[in-house]
Amino acid sequence: MARSSAVARSCVRRTMTTESVGPPIPPTSSSQPNPSPPPPDTKARPSRLAYPVPRPAPTHTSNHLRQSTHPHLGGRSLGLPPTFGRNQLLPVSDSTRALLEQIVRSFDAPVRYAFAYGSGVFEQTGYDHVDGDIVDTSKPKRKQNRADKPMLDFIFAVNHPDHWHSINMHQYPGHYPLHARMLGSSFVTKVQEMGPGVWFNTYVPMHDVTIKYGVTSVDTLCTDLLNWRTLYLAGRMHKPLRIIKDDARVRLTQQVNLTSALRTALLMLPSQFTPRDLFMHIASISYTGDPRMVLPAENRNKVKNVVDRQEGQFRELYWRLAHGLPGVRWSVGSDVVEQDVSPQARVAHMKKLPQGLLDRVHARMRERGGVSREADEYAYWIRVAGDESMPEILQQEMCKIVRYPATVQTLKGVVSAGVSKSTRYAAAKVGKWWKGVGSSSPSS
Repeated sequence: MARSSAVARSCVRRTMTTESVGPPIPPTSSSQPNPSPPPPDTKARPSRLAYPVPRPAPTHTSNHLRQSTHPHLGGRSLGLPPTFGRNQLLPVSDSTRALLEQIVRSFDAPVRYAFAYGSGVFEQTGYDHVDGDIVDTSKPKRKQNRADKPMLDFIFAVNHPDHWHSINMHQYPGHYPLHARMLGSSFVTKVQEMGPGVWFNTYVPMHDVTIKYGVTSVDTLCTDLLNWRTLYLAGRMHKPLRIIKDDARVRLTQQVNLTSALRTALLMLPSQFTPRDLFMHIASISYTGDPRMVLPAENRNKVKNVVDRQEGQFRELYWRLAHGLPGVRWSVGSDVVEQDVSPQARVAHMKKLPQGLLDRVHARMRERGGVSREADEYAYWIRVAGDESMPEILQQEMCKIVRYPATVQTLKGVVSAGVSKSTRYAAAKVGKWWKGVGSSSPSS
């Protein structure tokens, strides 16, 4: 864990220039004499390994209090200031917040980090508030009922997936298909590790709503946030989400992930653009290469529907980060964003892209020939950043990153949900695709 935290701190120093990591240690005064060392303690003390200090018992403190004080973050061990990552704390209504916290508290298995996302948490075009609930507005009001509410989507990051599924399978056996219960938690964990490293339990009734929750390990989540190994989790976290249970290490790597998405979008945009253009580019990253967007399995207007109703949340996520990047000018409340598009300015963004994407860019440039990085690094970076086709290269390489893990996860759905739930879920996705085709056809 200490090594993972050190890696996270190193990536933050490489990727971000917007927030300090911790206060400097004040120098000691040379005028004061050094105190004499205390006399040696000859009493035998019990070993810390033999008698470890117990962890404090978990408390169900209200989430808005945790957000202001962060008593459980362990931020001191990572050197994080109290306000670090405050842009990630997006507000929701009190009723939604209470429901989300109640659902997470219902699980006996320990959850290290949890967030909720999607149309069940934040408004999207095609859904609206009716009597305090978000419902599908494509149906006549007289036919709307609780079943028309979108499913609440969760991601749980845990320390030990095998142990977690064992506890959860004992508490909620009905969340798992019959074959998964028979084969046990080890089988579930092995399937989870395939592709992007997530296991989903879907169509789960809980507290008068229907939820879908994905389980992943903290290491898998942080690796994807830092390096964009699959962009499956990192891409979802580019968009607004509601943190229910926080963790210092994840918050640190999520700030890197948000900054990486911002830098990538800036490299694909001209010198002047609107905040909406920026948000559309960021929101589309996780859908680039997703087979569901090609097959009749997702609403074709998904990105537009998300951005249309969530511009305020996108602005809260990215404005402070953009304001701290060199060469970016985005005034408070302004509808115009300007950036320096010189090769020198773009080099600063290119060098700090996630390693998974940057390695692919290097491979593409080697195929083209020209000045090698080893021969003249400065000339190499100027050539890369000034390449007019770089936006297209970035788009293509992100598509390759997303395609395989997203395809594997789609196929895993049959195993994790079972035939019945998979068929129901696929039918719902086809319905969303058909609705997207119908809404876009008049403008085509």
